[in-house]
Amino acid sequence: MRVGTFVLAGRFPGQTDREALDRAVRTVVTAEEAGLCDAWLAEHHFVPYGTCPSAATLAAHLLGRTRRIGLGTAISVLSTVHPVALGEQAALLHLVSGGRFTLGVGRGGPWVDLEVFGTGLPAFERGFPESLDVLLRWLRGGEVGSAGELHRFRPVTVVPDPTEPTGADRSTTGPPVVVACTSPGTVRLAAERGLPMLLGMHAGDEEKAAMVRLWRETARAAGHDAETVACDRHVSVGVVQIGDSHTGAVETLRRALPGMLRQGLAAHRTVDGRKRTMRDPLAYTELLCELHPVGTPRLCADRIAATAEATGITRFALLAEGSGDPELTEETLWRLGTEVLPLLPDAASGAGARAPAVPAVTVPPSPGFPEAEAGKPVGRVGVTGRPERSGRTGSIDEGVAGGLGGRVSSPAVPVTG
Repeated sequence: MRVGTFVLAGRFPGQTDREALDRAVRTVVTAEEAGLCDAWLAEHHFVPYGTCPSAATLAAHLLGRTRRIGLGTAISVLSTVHPVALGEQAALLHLVSGGRFTLGVGRGGPWVDLEVFGTGLPAFERGFPESLDVLLRWLRGGEVGSAGELHRFRPVTVVPDPTEPTGADRSTTGPPVVVACTSPGTVRLAAERGLPMLLGMHAGDEEKAAMVRLWRETARAAGHDAETVACDRHVSVGVVQIGDSHTGAVETLRRALPGMLRQGLAAHRTVDGRKRTMRDPLAYTELLCELHPVGTPRLCADRIAATAEATGITRFALLAEGSGDPELTEETLWRLGTEVLPLLPDAASGAGARAPAVPAVTVPPSPGFPEAEAGKPVGRVGVTGRPERSGRTGSIDEGVAGGLGGRVSSPAVPVTG
């Protein structure tokens, strides 16, 4: 079991963006010192719900500030960026960090971001599979070109080559890749490629278990081997708040989290003016307290263990910033590392844990691509282990922080990304 932290960098009422980002940086540094295994960084645009517009850029800074903890994006939004540009960044961070970087990707939502960055609704509604496959081919190295609907370019050489050994784990080539999944369509997409899932904090154990079952069924049908089908590299995103009593921990979140959610979720704007239903901040806070480890160290350990047993997921990314208070955030991280992890007998500490070997992924053929290239394996992709110490219809947000703005009304559009 690997327990890490999820960093949203949300701006709470009365705070500045700089304060939110400072808290995010302190969160990751403290997580490493407390012995957590990984830190996962969120990415948002134009909203105070998350003040980090580039998870890869923040990861670069934090890889320089830390020495052992794994850093991952949760997520880099593939609908608003060219997959080659993101692939180049991922390759760079993978190589210069010695293999500590994991690339988490997702579709994002039908937000105004699509207009601002010029990708448009097609990139969100039907472009994710194509973009993901271009990205995966890039992370294999060599030469890559594309003749798809959204991406058309002549073959170019991949530099830097992400498949070069990093020195950390010479058996692993390229940065690990995980996919944020909130719909059956995206679960199937990830499973067909053998890529592990990031599952959001809005989903309970039953829903996550169902998604894992669907992933395994799809992976088996796609011809993946037994080791891949039994994938234990999925990541469950949640919330953690540790106190001396359950009531006290819940009250800490009740006082602060609804205000951040209210101003953050309300700021989202759809690209085409379609109506959306925003989550009720108070009800959502209560739901998060019910679903996730909030309470005493013993209760938190039991909650994590129960989720692992119910879902088969053994990797966790837990948001510790729900109080909005840097000191309380750091206290929760320290207690998570020193009081909760020892109660989980199979939990890895930041010192010396390695994830199991990750299978190679084969990218399906792309329009206009030579079969010889389209069928090549991408290399090993998944969530890395590091010896650290310290088809539903309707458009939804494919993120990990609870759907961001809730469900969005739209014409019936099959979710394939």
